Amino acid sequence: MSFKVGDMAVYPAQGVGIIQAIETKTFSEGMKASFYVLRILDTGVTIRIPRDNATQVGLRCIMDTGAVTSVYKILKKREIDDEPKPWNRRYRQYMDKLKSGSPFEIAEVLRNLLLLKGEKVLSFGERKMLDTARTLLVKEISIAKEVSEEAVEADLRRFLNL
Repeated sequence: MSFKVGDMAVYPAQGVGIIQAIETKTFSEGMKASFYVLRILDTGVTIRIPRDNATQVGLRCIMDTGAVTSVYKILKKREIDDEPKPWNRRYRQYMDKLKSGSPFEIAEVLRNLLLLKGEKVLSFGERKMLDTARTLLVKEISIAKEVSEEAVEADLRRFLNL
């Protein structure tokens, strides 16, 4: 997958960013490497991603509208596929899903934590994870659908009965 300056991209667990530059650096022994310079929109953090490893680290394009529809279907589903686990195993499982960068897995985390929140008080870590999942999805969906983040939040409230 190849990006150019100005393209939007998603970096796992960090969110949506914009490719600000493509740099070539020379290392010892004359080795050269090319990097995407990605600025994350929410945090302003700049990440340099080797172009040769971009796919392996999970850098991807913004989801298309078909993927948004699939994400919304996941959010509307009311049953959790997994049996309840101790909080620490559930936490690790959800963190792995967030780190995957997959909008479908992030949607599952968001839905599952919101359903769990209806049953019990979430731990601090679970609340933070819930906020992270919501932020990651809202930003990407708003860009994919070319609508405001507020409009996406309204959709989520409707789908999730919040």
